[in-house]
Amino acid sequence: MKDFMMIFIGADYSTLDLSPEELQVRYGKWFAWTTKMQENGVMKSGEALKPKVKRITGADRTVTDGPFMESKELIGGFYIVEGKTVEDVIEIAQDFPDYDLGGTVEIREVMVFDR
Repeated sequence: MKDFMMIFIGADYSTLDLSPEELQVRYGKWFAWTTKMQENGVMKSGEALKPKVKRITGADRTVTDGPFMESKELIGGFYIVEGKTVEDVIEIAQDFPDYDLGGTVEIREVMVFDR
């Protein structure tokens, strides 16, 4: 089995004017999806991320605060999951709760270095 990171890209819920009831429905979809992966033994870890960003760039290590105006989307979180192939993870990602909000799942295989 290989490890893959699913990176979740989409809108910040706090900017969508969702009612408390709509937020509960959204969170319920996330909890159900997470539980399904845990019960199937494919989820290793994951976290939601706050929209506040610190970016350090360049040789002079300039620090800037975000979210950044040029970005309409943000990385809202990630899961580390196990799969035999990337196709296995593509199948897992079919249940991502935010596709209807224009959300995206980016999948990357975790590199393993020999020591």
